[in-house]
Amino acid sequence: MLILNSLVPVFLLIGVGSLLQKTGFVSPTFLREANRLTYWLGLPALLFSQLAQAAHSAGDAKPMLEAMLGATIIGIGVAYVLAALMRVSAGRMGTFVQGAFRGNLAFIGLPLLYSLPDVPLRGGLSFRAAAIVLVAPMMVFYNLSAVVVLLLSRHSFGWSMVLPVLGRILTNPILLATAAGVGFAATGLPLPRPVARTFDALGELAMPLGLLSVGGALVAARLGSTWRVPLASALLKTLASPLLGWAVCRLVGLGPRETQMIMIFMATPTAVVSYAMTAELGGDEAIASGAIVLSTLVSLPILAAILAWF
Repeated sequence: MLILNSLVPVFLLIGVGSLLQKTGFVSPTFLREANRLTYWLGLPALLFSQLAQAAHSAGDAKPMLEAMLGATIIGIGVAYVLAALMRVSAGRMGTFVQGAFRGNLAFIGLPLLYSLPDVPLRGGLSFRAAAIVLVAPMMVFYNLSAVVVLLLSRHSFGWSMVLPVLGRILTNPILLATAAGVGFAATGLPLPRPVARTFDALGELAMPLGLLSVGGALVAARLGSTWRVPLASALLKTLASPLLGWAVCRLVGLGPRETQMIMIFMATPTAVVSYAMTAELGGDEAIASGAIVLSTLVSLPILAAILAWF
């Protein structure tokens, strides 16, 4: 029952978003604007309010962050090796690798984890607070790494790209909200109740709107005539990544709930925003959209298996 209660609402909202877009009930730009609202306002508000209250215990999540970061870096290496074995061309390799590691942590991972009991973990940090502490730096890492691998595949990475990349990072709302939340927590002051309730309300807006936006984006995504390469990228993302996460968690001695969280995050499908970045940086749009669609379909039984495992 826990599996159904956790997974069904997440994927039903994605389905509703697809239906709204497919039937024309909402305009083609509505869900795109909802995604922008979530990305620039709802999600940063959620991150700020949670970090402002929990960042003082963020050190307790350091082993989890190191494990997830380590598993992700290993996964990037595996993706490059598989791409070479599959003879993916240099110009398409960056798109393949991005699809294999850049998960939808905010719009699928967090809603799923928030549906689970908010139990205390080792060190006293709560399950949901630990999820927030993990999401913030990992999303910054995803953004930076995605730009690098896409530019490297075009053989145009150099000093001329440093400022644009830094500009993307320093204006990232996730990074700004993270810095603000950690900075406020460092003051030791409590978040005023009216402010906390306002940010909490905006944060609650982020999850349903984000899931609807994912569904709408899937309607616009194209699988393309070649499915073998995007399927391989999708399987790396949803199957190989959580297995790598499990192996690293076992290696460093994390507990079952910490391991479950990392595996869920690493099994999330390829982030929809990866398509926009691929198009902007000249990657292969067919691979990007195919990886998003296929990883979303494949992730459902895998996430269900992870929930049933623990």
